[in-house]
Amino acid sequence: MTTMTTTITTEDMGTGGAALYRLLAWLSPAYPVGAYTYSHGLETAVEDGAVRDRAALVGYIRTVLLAGAGRVDGALLVAAWRAAGDDAALDEVVELAAAWRGSAELALESMAQGTAFTSVTQSAWPEPRFAALAARHPRRLAHPVAFGAAAAFHGLPLRPSLAGWLAAFAANLVSAGVRLVPLGQTDGQVATAALHPVVEEAADAALAADPDALGTAAPMLDLFSMRHETQYTRLFRS
Repeated sequence: MTTMTTTITTEDMGTGGAALYRLLAWLSPAYPVGAYTYSHGLETAVEDGAVRDRAALVGYIRTVLLAGAGRVDGALLVAAWRAAGDDAALDEVVELAAAWRGSAELALESMAQGTAFTSVTQSAWPEPRFAALAARHPRRLAHPVAFGAAAAFHGLPLRPSLAGWLAAFAANLVSAGVRLVPLGQTDGQVATAALHPVVEEAADAALAADPDALGTAAPMLDLFSMRHETQYTRLFRS
């Protein structure tokens, strides 16, 4: 099996170091979108004993990226990036993203992070076209849509932006798993390394996806999320 890898070069990044710096800043755990407060249903999976070790954690995240919300979110990010500059097309992506959530907590996870990303990005990296998008859809931009549109408006190339966003999504779930299972920090890094080909596969799928034919095939993930809404003891918001 051949595994594709993503290499970000100064040529890929258009404006070189400045664009790479911007992308790394947006993907940093220090970027205040509140991602650390969400587990994407993982907290219930651990509570049930469905995720007990590193291998199970990797399997859970793999399913999220390839058959769950990650599959849809990657495609939405690509659609938003490609629609940037066409207000009508971009507005359609915004509405599609608002409809694509299997539970109340997954909707909160995406919309709250999207709202935070939008607010911080407008303050730290102002761009008039992105500001216009935010004004048309106040507090209604899902995270992948906000990120994809911002990346396009700021001239960041699609593939590195997409792969980076998916990698950050996976890394946040690894971090949640390290705390919940619990696992050691080394196990967390081994899991992150194991997920690299999964992120690349998810990016390939997102680039080839048809927004009009999006779908998921991971009902257990939605069930974990729905049950988390009433879980007695919770550390995470999803």
